[in-house]
Amino acid sequence: MIEIVNHQRGRQLSAAELKTWREFAEKALRAIKSEEAGNASATIVFVGDRRIRSLNKEYRGRASVTDVLSFPSEQTVFERKAEANLGDVVISIPQAERQSIENALSFEREIAQLILHGLLHLCGYDHETDNGQMNHTELRLRRRLRI
Repeated sequence: MIEIVNHQRGRQLSAAELKTWREFAEKALRAIKSEEAGNASATIVFVGDRRIRSLNKEYRGRASVTDVLSFPSEQTVFERKAEANLGDVVISIPQAERQSIENALSFEREIAQLILHGLLHLCGYDHETDNGQMNHTELRLRRRLRI
C-alpha cells in the first residue's frame, strides 16, 4: 500500500493527480517487489524546497535543495497511521518542476521517475556505492513501467 502526503502549498495538486501518483507508486513497488522488496508499503511525501533543504542538511549534511530523499523505516521523519513499512520517499515539488523543464519531460513523468528512484533506495539500492546496479535496475524498471 502507498500513502501520498502533500505537505507543500506551492503547486496545486488535484485529488486526481495524487491518486494517479499513488497508483503509479503501487505499480512501481509491485515491480520492485517482484524482484526483492517482498510484501511492503511506503509513504510518498511532497514538500517544498525549504523543507527538503532542511532534511538534506539534517540527514545528509548538505545545505542544498535536492529532488528526492529516501528514509528507510528506521529513519522515518513523517508520522503516519499505517503499520510499519519500507519508509518515506520525500519529493520536492518545486525541484521536480525545474527538472522537468531542464530534462524536457512532463512534470508527471519527472514525478514518476523520482518516485521510482526513491522506492529503489528504500529497497536498499545505493547508486553511490553499488557500481551501477541501481542505475541498471532503475532503467530496466523505467522501460517496464513506461516512464
